[in-house]
Amino acid sequence: MEDSVLATYSRKNVSFKKGDGIWLYSEDGCKFLDCASGIAVNILGHCNKKLVNVLIEQAKNLWHTSNLYRVENQEKLAQSLVNNTFADKVFFTNSGTEAIECAIKMARIYFSKMNQKRYEILSFDGCFHGRSMAAISTSNSNKMKDGFGPLLPGFKTIAFNDKSALVENINNSTAAVIVEPIQGEGGIRVFPDETLELIRNLCDKSGTLLIIDEVQCGVGRTGKLFAHEWYNIKPDIMAIAKGIGGGFPLGACLSSENASIGMVQGKHGSTYGGNPLACAVGFEVMKNVLEEGFLENVRSISGYFSQKILGLVSEFPDIFQEIRGSGLMLGVKTKIENVTFTNEAFNQKLLLVPASDNVVRILPPLNITKKEVDLVIKLLRKTSKRIKDCKVL
Repeated sequence: MEDSVLATYSRKNVSFKKGDGIWLYSEDGCKFLDCASGIAVNILGHCNKKLVNVLIEQAKNLWHTSNLYRVENQEKLAQSLVNNTFADKVFFTNSGTEAIECAIKMARIYFSKMNQKRYEILSFDGCFHGRSMAAISTSNSNKMKDGFGPLLPGFKTIAFNDKSALVENINNSTAAVIVEPIQGEGGIRVFPDETLELIRNLCDKSGTLLIIDEVQCGVGRTGKLFAHEWYNIKPDIMAIAKGIGGGFPLGACLSSENASIGMVQGKHGSTYGGNPLACAVGFEVMKNVLEEGFLENVRSISGYFSQKILGLVSEFPDIFQEIRGSGLMLGVKTKIENVTFTNEAFNQKLLLVPASDNVVRILPPLNITKKEVDLVIKLLRKTSKRIKDCKVL
């Protein structure tokens, strides 16, 4: 039956039938420790009881109407996001790519509304903002772009963390700078504080909008509700997804009142965006993440986790080069092929995610315990010993 599925992914030959917390269970009875979390999605673990109960209760009453009518759950979740972020307005989507699409449209129509011919979107080498035509137009990855030309005009990519290029390329044609505080697909590359502060300052001076992409690093992943809070800056527009749904398809584009002035009736829409089911779950996710002590625990457990990984880097210098990341968005740059490591980890029943720059991503649920961290470290060590003993170096 798999032949009927479009082959756009390289899939492992395993099918999971059940999840519980940090564990996944395959059809053939194997138990896997999941440090991929659906690529930073299942932030409260698999089949979290609170989320399941909310979803079941909502499903008993109403699944979908339309954005032609008010949606109470949508309004509740939007208010929660507004109350806890820079934002004044929220548009709900079903994915991160859709949130990015909304953000780019919002930036361009803002300047159209202001009668200014500013349309250029400035992005960074190694970025990943999704796979729509606008999203891949932000990228310099030939693998993502080849065969899809002509791409959309008005996009420019500069080198990662190149301050001189920032100064040179933000001009009176620039509508927005789009940036991930931590590049996920790009290899868990963290922007230095001074660079993001410079971007914000340059945007302020030039009247350029700042779009922050927190699809992967947001909703508690770094130990703050959103990663940009560590830098003491605020975006004009922000894209979120993944963690906000806790495993249910949900994304959002958040904006200031000013940045949203062009997005009036008829300018954007989504049939399923902000549906009652998704927003019921999203509201419960926000309640859990905002509970007293939750984010503090993410910071505490991430410090413990990082120290344990640093020990492995020292123990296996022929395999590991360095640890990267923030909070529970962690990566290890390897000296061997990263997929060699993730494949052997899979054999040891540990799920990890490869990324660019030869990095292995470690993205556990945010409610992981110290005991579970110790199990992850045990399997990482077992994987490393297996690779070393087999001389796959």
